[in-house]
Amino acid sequence: MSIMEEFIKAGQGHLFEQLDQLPVEDQKHFMENLKSVSARISPKKLVHDCKEALKLAAANSKTDICIEPLPESSYESIIDNEKARAKYGDLGREAIRRGEVAVILMAGGQGTRLGSLKPKGCYDIGLPSGKSLFQIQGEKILRLQELTGAQKPIPWYIMTSEPTRKNTEEFFVEKEYFGLSPKQVTFFNQGTLPAFDLKGEELLMSSPTALVQSPDGNGGLYRALKDNCIVDDFVAKGIKHVYMYCVDNVLSKVADPVFLGFAIENGFDLATKAVRKRDFSESVGLIATKDGKPCVIEYSEISPELAQGQNKDGLLNLRAGNIVNHYYSVDLLKRELYDWCNNMPFHIAKKKISFYDNKTGETYKPTEPNGIKLEQFIFDVFPSVPLEKFGCLEVDRTEEFSPLKNGLGSSNDNPATSREAYLTLGTSWLKNSGAKVADGVLVEVSSTLSYAGEQLSQFKDVQFNENGTFVD
Repeated sequence: MSIMEEFIKAGQGHLFEQLDQLPVEDQKHFMENLKSVSARISPKKLVHDCKEALKLAAANSKTDICIEPLPESSYESIIDNEKARAKYGDLGREAIRRGEVAVILMAGGQGTRLGSLKPKGCYDIGLPSGKSLFQIQGEKILRLQELTGAQKPIPWYIMTSEPTRKNTEEFFVEKEYFGLSPKQVTFFNQGTLPAFDLKGEELLMSSPTALVQSPDGNGGLYRALKDNCIVDDFVAKGIKHVYMYCVDNVLSKVADPVFLGFAIENGFDLATKAVRKRDFSESVGLIATKDGKPCVIEYSEISPELAQGQNKDGLLNLRAGNIVNHYYSVDLLKRELYDWCNNMPFHIAKKKISFYDNKTGETYKPTEPNGIKLEQFIFDVFPSVPLEKFGCLEVDRTEEFSPLKNGLGSSNDNPATSREAYLTLGTSWLKNSGAKVADGVLVEVSSTLSYAGEQLSQFKDVQFNENGTFVD
């Protein structure tokens, strides 16, 4: 069956209504573009999956499901728990020392909302040093290698998108990989998916020779790992444990030994970090169980009564806020990756989508949502993991989570809040080491100097009186 026949049988005959009016080279280019779409997912299955995503969206509005907190066997907090931090940290550092740990960074986003044309990881949140998110994170890896006496460099796999790939690689070259070896850094792209009209019936065109396509969501990580043979690379390098995080969290403890040790000690195949929900009304996805299986549940799916329920210690029962920071065993990825790629559900996002109308030959820019973008969620694989092999580690928000989502002037999760969180943490490390910091003063501690507050004793009794000081 030809590519044209595949799409026509899937109800997409409108794509070809003006095909014979295109130059031969354009016709050929169009068919090549359609072939690349079909190589990922057949047109028939694509249409079917979009219909299923619409049904799923309707089903998620129902509340006849059993939602409960994770059992104690799967959930632990390291807040005010120095004993657990020490035990797990030792295990994680040993795994890093032996060269068994790799890091995956999800960095496909552009800094559009931040007013930047560059990838989000290139963004400077306004630190005294002027360091970008990429540099902060790369230097944490460098420091951790030194701290653990790693036998091999920690492999850093960076998932970009088509629009950000070139600029990301150029930025790393320009900054000389932040002191890391270029050989330990691997770039790979996440995939894309075509967009539909609001009914989920017709694919939208972006030009006479192409469909509208958009990134396939953070759940696209799994197919990107498969298509780029990343797991094979893990195996070849002797990697057993994978730490995954998002580029926009300036406080992420990259390759966190404590988190790694938590998963290793408990024999978890998949683990996730959580921060304690501020209050019952905070709009955040929660790590919990749904009908006895691990999941991330949206706050909108929880009744007010359930959201406000407390335990004997006065804490919310459902308090594990999702920060998209995961651990995977390589054994799990070897076993399950193929099935995840083929069985994960799609979700819909109704958007204003510019499109080309091949009947009129014009491009339209709507003012209201006119189409559906399909995406996959990274946590949709959680229910496939047995509860006894799934773990959640609660960490201190002030130490590990300050996302950069919004532009300057917004009320939260912006460059100013990220900068303040980063400087406040470093300043607290200095104070704990005996430094004398004047009230209201914030100091930047270089991530090449200290990974998590260590190696700062030389600043004991040193007086810091001015904002904007940088120590390295």
